[in-house]
Amino acid sequence: MKILYQLAEDTIDEEDIDHLIGWLKTRPRLTQGILTEQFEDKWSRWLGREHSLFCNSGSSANLLMFYTLKISGRLENMKVVVPSVGWSTTVAPAIQFGFEPLLCEADPDTFALDSNHLAELLELHNPSTVMLVHVLGVPAEMQEILDLKEKYGFFLLEDACAATGAEYGGRYVGCFGDMSSFSFYFGHQMSTIEGGMVSTDDDDLNDLLLMLRSHGWSKDLGEETRNRLVEEHGIDDFHSPFVFYLPGFNLRSTDLNAYLGLRQIDKLDWIMSRRQENHSRYLSSLQDSLCFQNAPEGSRACSIHCGALAGDPKIRRSIVSALVDNGIETRIFSAGNLGLHPFWYERYEKVSFPVADRIHHNGFFLPNHPSLTLDSVDFICSVVKKAL
Repeated sequence: MKILYQLAEDTIDEEDIDHLIGWLKTRPRLTQGILTEQFEDKWSRWLGREHSLFCNSGSSANLLMFYTLKISGRLENMKVVVPSVGWSTTVAPAIQFGFEPLLCEADPDTFALDSNHLAELLELHNPSTVMLVHVLGVPAEMQEILDLKEKYGFFLLEDACAATGAEYGGRYVGCFGDMSSFSFYFGHQMSTIEGGMVSTDDDDLNDLLLMLRSHGWSKDLGEETRNRLVEEHGIDDFHSPFVFYLPGFNLRSTDLNAYLGLRQIDKLDWIMSRRQENHSRYLSSLQDSLCFQNAPEGSRACSIHCGALAGDPKIRRSIVSALVDNGIETRIFSAGNLGLHPFWYERYEKVSFPVADRIHHNGFFLPNHPSLTLDSVDFICSVVKKAL
C-alpha cells in the first residue's frame, strides 16, 4: 500500500531550498562560522535564554549536557534520575560517562517523570542530577519538578528535543533546566537536516559547552575568558589558539545547517499553530476511544506526532493494521519503556512500571505535521474508529 499520509514531513520546503541554492552559488563558507553564531543568537532570543550552542544533533546536545556537568566540579555524586519513557540517547550518555542512572516511572497524564516516584528516588538516593523529557512535545508538570528541585537542590537537564514551541506557565519548555536540549531532525518541529541546540543561562556551563563541542580548545570563547585561561595555565601566547584545555569532542554543525535554521525560526509560529490544531483535533475526535497525554492546565502542547494508547496490545495491532491498509504511516510508541530495552537490562536489570509498560505495549503514533490538513486528520480518525 502506497503511503498517502506520512507520519512526518520535512519543514524544509521548496522556497527554503531555492534560497539555499542561491546562497550556495555565492560560494560562502560552509563550515561553522558567522551564520552559526547568528543562528545561536536568534534561537536564544526566540526561546528566552542567555546562551545557546548549535551542534550536530539533539543526541549530541544531550551528550554535551551530561559531560559538561561531569567535569564542572559541581556534582556531589554521579547519581542521575532518568526517564523510563524517552529516547535511547536521553539516557545513553549517563551510561557512557559513568553516571549511576536511576529509572523513574512515567506520569500518567504527561508521560514525563512521575513526580511522586521522583520524590521517592530523591529521598532514597539523593542524586545530584535529574534528566527530564517533555514527551512528544507535551509539557511536563514543571511546577512539581521545580518544587522538588528547590527542596533537593539537584541539577535539572531538560530534554526538549521533541518539544520546540510547547509552553508551560507562559514560557517555552527548555527554559526551566540548568541546561536544555533541542533537536532539529527531520520531522521535528523545525529542521536543519540534522542539528541540535543546548541552551543555558549559566555563563560557566556555557564556556564548558563551547570548549567541549570543539576539541576542548578555547577558540570559541570570549576574549576575556580565553585570556584568563592563558594566564591561569601559563600558556605561551604564540600557542594559545591550539591549546586543548579539556578532553573534548567534535560535535559542531555547519553554516549550511545554520542557514536553514535561521529561516526555520521565522516559520515557527505557523508550524506551531498547525501542529497544535491537528493535535487538538485528534484529541477531540478520539479521546473517548483512546488514551492520550494530557497537557497540564494552562500549558500548550506542540507535538511532533500524536501519541495514543490502545486498550491492549491486540487492539493496538488492529488499529495499526487498519492505518497501514489505508496508506497511513504509523509506528509503535517509541521507545516505550527504556527499562525493557537490551541497552538497559543487559547492564542493570529489566525494570517495569505500570504506566511506562502500558505505553510500551499499547502505544502508537498518529501523523502530525504542518502540511497535514484537518480534513486529513478527520479521515485518519475515521479509520481508527472503524478499526475499534
